[in-house]
Amino acid sequence: MEAGILFALVFFLLLAGVPVAVSLGLSSILIIAFFSQDTISSVAQQLFTASQNYTLLAIPYFILASAFMSTGGVAQRIIRFAIATVGSFRGGLAMASVLACMLFAALSGSSPATVVAIGTIAIAGMRQVGYSRDFAAGVIANAGTLGILIPPSIVMVVYAAATDVSVGRMFLAGVIPGILAGLMLMGAIFVMARLRGLPKGEWAGWGELLSSGKDAAWGLFLVIIILGGIYGGIFTPTEAAAVAAVYAFVIALFVYRDMGPLKGRRFLPDGVSDVGRAGFFAWVYGLALCIIVLIIGYFARGEGELGERAVLGAVLGAVAALVYMAIKVGPVRIPVALVAGLAILGRNVVQSAVFAPLTVVHPDTRKVMIDAARTTIMLMFIIVNALIFAHVLTSERIPQAITGVMLDAGFNWFTFLIAVNVILLIGGQFMEPSGLLLIVAPVVFPIAVQLGVDPIHLGIIMVVNMEIGMITPPIGLNLFVTSGITGMSLVQVVWAALPFVAVLFVFLILVTYVPILSTFLPTALMGPEIVTR
Repeated sequence: MEAGILFALVFFLLLAGVPVAVSLGLSSILIIAFFSQDTISSVAQQLFTASQNYTLLAIPYFILASAFMSTGGVAQRIIRFAIATVGSFRGGLAMASVLACMLFAALSGSSPATVVAIGTIAIAGMRQVGYSRDFAAGVIANAGTLGILIPPSIVMVVYAAATDVSVGRMFLAGVIPGILAGLMLMGAIFVMARLRGLPKGEWAGWGELLSSGKDAAWGLFLVIIILGGIYGGIFTPTEAAAVAAVYAFVIALFVYRDMGPLKGRRFLPDGVSDVGRAGFFAWVYGLALCIIVLIIGYFARGEGELGERAVLGAVLGAVAALVYMAIKVGPVRIPVALVAGLAILGRNVVQSAVFAPLTVVHPDTRKVMIDAARTTIMLMFIIVNALIFAHVLTSERIPQAITGVMLDAGFNWFTFLIAVNVILLIGGQFMEPSGLLLIVAPVVFPIAVQLGVDPIHLGIIMVVNMEIGMITPPIGLNLFVTSGITGMSLVQVVWAALPFVAVLFVFLILVTYVPILSTFLPTALMGPEIVTR
């Protein structure tokens, strides 16, 4: 009876328009106060336990890193690189938009942020070369959902916190499904482009590919820092999130200079000679290569042989710088280029040091911090109340009762996963992903373990359902975001996204019943999952 009353209270409050967090918390407290043998003091205990959850600390850092990466020209650089990569195919600009969403998803961990950052630029670009507004909007609305599937993903961190599974395993598990989903969307675009005669871009050449890749590399290197640090055993996921936030801050304000007091200040002064330009970039490329060798070597080998890696990095950096200068200005002018370039590099270092204190208090930085704090507070409030809800479920043994009912009814892992998908697909139409996941995960997780479903596999299934929920009415977040950036009505966006939603449904079936897609990488790199409950 308690289970029926609890779920009835939650759904009644949600239908009455009460926020998700309040619905979960208030329902749980009422059950404890009137029906449970538990005491109200357990609520305070759960709040204290939630505040001590180390995994949850990763969420504000990832949100902050996403906020810095979503500001300025990071998305523009990624789109340029994506166009240089696949833009020459039939329907290439739309395919490049999907690739750009995949790359930006690996930086932001958020679907709405991916839609805003990439969609604002990509939809306008597609319209200019002859794509219909509906087609462009449908592509971005669906590709943007990859923001929560391709690691690092905030929703995966939420699932890990709710079920006490490894964040690192969840991130690894999302790699193959994330790439597969992107390829399936690009394949669908290619077929539709052939049928509709959509525009075909021109191959810009290897020079543009290398130039655009170099321009986007500073942002994309964040993926290597996060994943390399976690799986190299250097960081925990929480520590990796903190490092990502600091790195995103430095890249946005000091390297790309898209915001803050250095915005608009160029690295090279007006009228600089070709020799000075070549020397400056030679120093930058040489130092960058040296640092990359040190970082990747540290991730791969740990602290050992640090001196040898430093020497290797210095040698490779010096060789690269000399080759670059020899190509640009000739071997004879290398000494002059080195001196001129060092002077320009020193000027920029001094300039950055002078403005560094102002970056913390600059309005651009303050706006990013406030936006990230608002998102963090909203999400953490939902999570804390969801943990109280999970505590009531556990204390009243509700999952065990549901497990017994399902087993008695003849459910096996196959039919159970069908039920999970149906529940999540329906719930995803009405609720925000993190809130729905926090309600459903504590209920279905023990049942999945009892039926032999891998917890990581279950997590990816839930995340993919959350993806589809973000592009299905009436509460699909990506639909509202796409509507906002295109000026289309919600109904128009729904019809525009519909053909690609069918692709994601096929993808959901693959992920659900081909578990090796989710479990191969975590098992291969971290060993089999050990379930202790």
